Amino acid sequence: MELVGLLLRQRFIRFGSVGFLGTLVNLGVLYLGQEHLFISLRDPGSRLDLSLSLAIFVATLHNFTWNRLWTWRDRQMPGGKRMVLQLGQYFLAGGLAILLQFLVTKALAAHMHYLLANMLAIMLAAAVNYLLNDLWTFGLGRLRSKA
Repeated sequence: MELVGLLLRQRFIRFGSVGFLGTLVNLGVLYLGQEHLFISLRDPGSRLDLSLSLAIFVATLHNFTWNRLWTWRDRQMPGGKRMVLQLGQYFLAGGLAILLQFLVTKALAAHMHYLLANMLAIMLAAAVNYLLNDLWTFGLGRLRSKA
């Protein structure tokens, strides 16, 4: 029951808002990769791999920036070094979600349009990403122990 409360807090709504915008970034970059940037690749699997990789990377940078500035603004430590550490943690925590999104998209794309497959994978990965970042990357326990 505590997990449900954690997910329904205002912070999750902000995270979801950032994630929604990140989804638009992800889908836009995925579309650009598939239909324009990597169109010269004859192998559709390779084109999707490159397009997905680029889309996930760009969306992750977008989401980190906005989550740090808005979602977890109250959990900031001053200094650029702390930001670099958080960025590393964000990428590590998001790594599992990114891998999950990539694998689910690839699996579902065999049965449906790649954009729909990617949207479903993003929703699943978002819940994993939020929990990891709320508890670890921007977790209050670690910040209090360093203060």
